[in-house]
Amino acid sequence: QTSDMKSRGEQVNAALCVGQPDFPPPQGVLDATADATAKGLTSYTSLTGTLELRRAICEYLKREKRTPYTEDEIMVACGGKQAIYEACVALCTAGDEVVIPAPYYTSYPDIVGLAGATPVILETLASEDYLPSIAKLEALLNERTRMLILCNPSNPTGATIPEVQLENIAALLRRPEYAHVLVLSDEIYERITYDVAHVSFAALDGMRDRTLTINGFSKAFAMTGYRLGYLAAPVPIVKAAAKLQGQITSCASSLSQHAGVAALQTPNEIIAGHVAELRAKRDLALGLLRAIPNVVCPTPEGAFYLLPDISAYFGRKTPAGSHVASAEDLCMHLLHEYKVALVPGEAFGAPTTLRLSYAATREEIQDAVEKLGACLTALQ
Repeated sequence: QTSDMKSRGEQVNAALCVGQPDFPPPQGVLDATADATAKGLTSYTSLTGTLELRRAICEYLKREKRTPYTEDEIMVACGGKQAIYEACVALCTAGDEVVIPAPYYTSYPDIVGLAGATPVILETLASEDYLPSIAKLEALLNERTRMLILCNPSNPTGATIPEVQLENIAALLRRPEYAHVLVLSDEIYERITYDVAHVSFAALDGMRDRTLTINGFSKAFAMTGYRLGYLAAPVPIVKAAAKLQGQITSCASSLSQHAGVAALQTPNEIIAGHVAELRAKRDLALGLLRAIPNVVCPTPEGAFYLLPDISAYFGRKTPAGSHVASAEDLCMHLLHEYKVALVPGEAFGAPTTLRLSYAATREEIQDAVEKLGACLTALQ
């Protein structure tokens, strides 16, 4: 409906819907893209990616994440989501269960279902900063559990799991009765953290060979359109995922892979500058949200999302008399009456919430959140 309204000439602020950075790729990435075309790097590459890129990924993971890999333990894909899909399909089957903390990235349950397995939802609470409870996790694990999916930092909550809590999860999984459980650790936002340092799950003692690390270039390097991600895992897992990729897309774009090598050489101070700007925007949006009565929102320590709970307003009516029973109802009212588009939490397994992306201009953030406040406080 947002697109339809815009096509009719209506001014709609949809900037806080989009899950992508509002800054451009590093100049080195843009230069490398042009260089790839000039050098004629326009042919198929190896199915799992060019040796140059896989080697650069190994160097990056060893340097930045304390996780050493060899080139044959890396599979480059057309985005992180493809790597997640291929890993799940390669490893899961009917009768398997996959534990997914909620709120979750929208694709996780569907991908698990496509693999034939059953998603098992681990509820987390805003009052606990959307961090997974060890006791709740243990209650869900059994002999059918094939995998635990962690999105760290999280889309849609922005929660970043501290090292001590990751270690508690690892300690649980080290118990003999859970030795069969793998961990798919989606770390696509790992460079965008604030006061909680990101720790790769594979860096924890005994977890490297049980972890499927997913990462990519879309978030920290703003390369969303390049469609470039990767899986880092033991060789048998990479080989199984690569067999699937060979029947789906074959290799990732050769131009994107050349640009990916340049991305991994980006000076840290460039990324740090973007993160500082995102922190300032987070604080602006969070302050505006917390000025709205009865809205609950933890402080996210990573990514660029806020997930406020607005359920205190359910059951009220709009000034025109329409009943607001859900986040989706509220978002439709906000869109039509205030010309602001936000994402209802139902899609993330969090039906009492809204997702806001603060990867937008300060003006767009202020406009959207102030109108959300006016919308909520006008409900009767």
